[in-house]
Amino acid sequence: MVKSVAVIGAGCAGLVATKHCLEEGLEPTCFELSDGIGGLWRYKEEVEEGRASIYRSLVMNSSKEMSCYSDFLMPAHFPNFLHNSKFVEYIKLYAENFGLMKHIQLKTKVCSVRKTPDFSTTGQWEVVTEKDGKLVSAVFDAVLVCTGRYVKPSLLIKSFPGLERFEGQYLHSREYKHPDGFQGKRVLVVGVGNSGVDIATELSRVAAKVFISTKRGGWLLSRLGDHGLPFDMLMTTRFKSWLRLSLPVRITNWMFERKLNKWFDQEIYGLQRDSSGWKEPLANDDLPACIIRGTVVVKPAAVEFAETTVTFEDRTKEHIDAVIFATGFSVSFPFLEESDIKVSKDEVSLYRNIFPLNLEKPTLAFIGLVQPIASILVASEMQARWASRILKGHIKLPPLEKCMEDITKKSNVIKQRYGTIEDRAFQIDFIEYIDELASEIGVKPSFFNLLLSDPRLALKVSFSACTSPQYRLTGPGKWDGARNAILTKWDRVVAPMKMRVVNKKTMRSPLSTMLGLLCLFALLSSVVMFT
Repeated sequence: MVKSVAVIGAGCAGLVATKHCLEEGLEPTCFELSDGIGGLWRYKEEVEEGRASIYRSLVMNSSKEMSCYSDFLMPAHFPNFLHNSKFVEYIKLYAENFGLMKHIQLKTKVCSVRKTPDFSTTGQWEVVTEKDGKLVSAVFDAVLVCTGRYVKPSLLIKSFPGLERFEGQYLHSREYKHPDGFQGKRVLVVGVGNSGVDIATELSRVAAKVFISTKRGGWLLSRLGDHGLPFDMLMTTRFKSWLRLSLPVRITNWMFERKLNKWFDQEIYGLQRDSSGWKEPLANDDLPACIIRGTVVVKPAAVEFAETTVTFEDRTKEHIDAVIFATGFSVSFPFLEESDIKVSKDEVSLYRNIFPLNLEKPTLAFIGLVQPIASILVASEMQARWASRILKGHIKLPPLEKCMEDITKKSNVIKQRYGTIEDRAFQIDFIEYIDELASEIGVKPSFFNLLLSDPRLALKVSFSACTSPQYRLTGPGKWDGARNAILTKWDRVVAPMKMRVVNKKTMRSPLSTMLGLLCLFALLSSVVMFT
């Protein structure tokens, strides 16, 4: 029986894993390499080996209502899209509220995780950690890996011909912190991902010129949707998810692309993704303005470097002083043996993206190793709730053949929907994936049950933003505040923006104005007739 659990990493995934282990009566010990919690979102001026690194200006791409834990809302006064420091503030509030800090060992490196000699019968792991230069070995009944996949930079940099001759500065986006030192330079950013686009727009304010090089392009969206409301709240609803999954892929892609192109024509701007498959959209509000002003120029793939120039796929050349490679990351778990986990960008043999199937006992799980087109925090929370109940014995994994069939089936669906995109092994359909886990836990909301008992809530759950408190309405972990959290979410969206209250003027619609004129005309006609 599982009792003690080693949780590796104290970011948003590690914290929620620790919390739900405690709620299931397990005994978690969370090991964190850094000197504080927050994981990826905790900015540090220097790059630390073994942990994720971000730039100072990083802002979340998902809004606060779509990115909060299901039983702990973000304060109403928080902005809708949080700066990394604000998100860490929320993470700390969460840890304090649920008393998680006493279960976390900071400044502790996990050196190795190995199966014990009797693993086939016990499922136990020997975990060796290092703190203050001292090695400590301990045996745990289970291990939850919550380190994410943004630690080891992709080796793609080494594949660029002539880079060794380049005399300018070059670095991976992981090493970029702020625009200091790039003033007046001609900078090339290689790769159109969220980091690459953010860095390019930030540098455009100080650099002489910024170029973005992209092989396949990418779809760009604004954080602001209709009426200036958070785009993800308008897009991520149960009804829209059902509609998207019911229609042919080509139709749904066309509909979404058409929606994005209403903001600006992405083909004209050189950004439109090619036909190799749908990819997670990029969230950036500034890039179109930078392109139309000429401070950022979109170029095709960089194919060759020289001492001071870069040649692109269209054979054009540009003088370049500095290059930032936003070329992604490789999945790496250096503390595990390769035989225990086989993961690549193209294939991952994890049941429900959580449990490896090559082990005799399901006592090793990965939390947060997914790529949703939505908040990874919400996905990680549901993974932690499901995995902790597996460890406790409340839920049983299906037989190995059924698990393999499920992995193959889901892999084929992802290939059909997303084509040959990078990182497709981690791609999930947000609501569909979370609902599947929620159903096994017993916390998926039922539209028909709600329609009979609470019609107003049923409509909100089905047709409004699918926020995480929906999974606290019933079942294990039920939260009494869930209903109110769902019904008042738009109040919290508006709250931080209403620092100046505007007296709204009532304006007549054109129809009412026309009817009024017709009535006035009829009245005047009557007066004329009877005088």
